[in-house]
Amino acid sequence: MRSYREFASVYDRLMEDMPYPEWLSFARGCWERYGMPETVVDLGCGTGNIAIPLAKSGFRIFGIDLSADMLSVARAKWESVPRRGVTRATGSEEGSIRWLQQDMRDWEIPEPIDCVLSFCDSLNYLTEPEDVTAAFKHTYAGLRPGGLFVFDVHAPSQLARYGEEQPFVLDDKDIAYLWTCDYDAERREVEHELTFFVREDGGSGLYRRFEEGHVQRAYEPDWLADQLSEAGFELLDRCADFSWHAPTAASERLFFVARRPA
Repeated sequence: MRSYREFASVYDRLMEDMPYPEWLSFARGCWERYGMPETVVDLGCGTGNIAIPLAKSGFRIFGIDLSADMLSVARAKWESVPRRGVTRATGSEEGSIRWLQQDMRDWEIPEPIDCVLSFCDSLNYLTEPEDVTAAFKHTYAGLRPGGLFVFDVHAPSQLARYGEEQPFVLDDKDIAYLWTCDYDAERREVEHELTFFVREDGGSGLYRRFEEGHVQRAYEPDWLADQLSEAGFELLDRCADFSWHAPTAASERLFFVARRPA
């Protein structure tokens, strides 16, 4: 089953209620604490809902994603943004985005980066421990000394809740889906299977059906902290749910802020 292909064309419509402003606010809170970057990698950038606002604020962004279809949507959105008046938050130079189709397990760009962001539980798509450690090592290598790595993941309990609360159904006038989840408690892994029905343009009244499959795996927070340390990072903060408070058993989304030592 293909992932983030046909789904890319309707992704923004279905994800319009996602907390993108909160992710952006959290990133800016990190920078207020630890220093304002000029260059930022958005790792797992999807359709650009984090990268584009940051570039509009004047940052130099590298948007990295594995899906060519998601990047195509992101590129079209960015090309439609008026450039006049775009200035960097730290100076007068215009913001920019370079879109790159790469795997987060072995990404690289030709210059050291001030900050790497990976939001919207992108790292949960790495379903083997060695994949996570590879992503951490390449991120460490891509950062300048003193650079920040900021990411979020689903808490293990959140993936279990998907299994308990499924199925999920949407039935709008021009789009519908059925979303089921199969949870593997031993691996702390959930397989999402989605069937979409999207009304075709042209007034025919016909709907196009397609299917998507996605697998996510959760990891213990202490293990993630250990892997960051093994990769060379200094862990600055562990918090939850867009706040700076420590995670609890009820936390749904875990945030990590780490730094490559200067």
